[in-house]
Amino acid sequence: MKLLEGKNAIITGASRGIGKGIAEVFAKHGANVAFTYNSSVEAANELEKELQELGIKAKGYKSNAANFEEAQELVKNVAEDFGKIDILVNNAGITKDNLLMRMSEEDFDRVIEVNLKSVFNMTKAVQRTMLKQRSGSIINMSSVVGVKGNAGQANYAASKAGMIGFSKSMALELGSRNIRTNVIAPGFIETEMTGKLDEKVVAGWRDAIPLKRGGTPEDIANACVFLGSDLSAYITGQVLQVDGGMLT
Repeated sequence: MKLLEGKNAIITGASRGIGKGIAEVFAKHGANVAFTYNSSVEAANELEKELQELGIKAKGYKSNAANFEEAQELVKNVAEDFGKIDILVNNAGITKDNLLMRMSEEDFDRVIEVNLKSVFNMTKAVQRTMLKQRSGSIINMSSVVGVKGNAGQANYAASKAGMIGFSKSMALELGSRNIRTNVIAPGFIETEMTGKLDEKVVAGWRDAIPLKRGGTPEDIANACVFLGSDLSAYITGQVLQVDGGMLT
């Protein structure tokens, strides 16, 4: 059963990792996918082709969600190319980890800008279209770190916790127009980035999770499908932890 048949989605930062997983699963569920990438043109072209082969409309856009004007321009282009915009997934994000005593101002500002300011930029850009439609689902990708904090990640935790506060405020502001805003807080998700880590360290992390495994991009994507589909029509302002029980 295709839960997103005929819906149009924007996914930021989708050329790899979790974003790519969301784009693929969305396409399999019948959604047309507009996705952004920052630098990896080759990966973006490959993904575009792969998604189109699933029989939906897909297009990659080189766009930096952390830049206000670029976000406005992106949404304008997507609205022209796709028509309505039903789902926005704010997934673009970076880390620049360090203990506070060693963290530079630049590393703090950059993480806040890419992870948190981009959510403001994209929500503001897409808001007008969704208000006109009187419908829409906005899904913001936070983290368990935004819920409980983490040593060495003050900048990342602040950005991801800020996203939760922003989303709950948007749920209150936009709910009367049938625009829903929810948050997904992934736990330890295994992507190409974690593949570069020491296997013993990763095994230790897996062992500390009640379900005894790391999550996959597909695990996150399935939760996004639920929040983007009409199955969640009465759910807004919520934080869904997809973490294998890590924060239980």
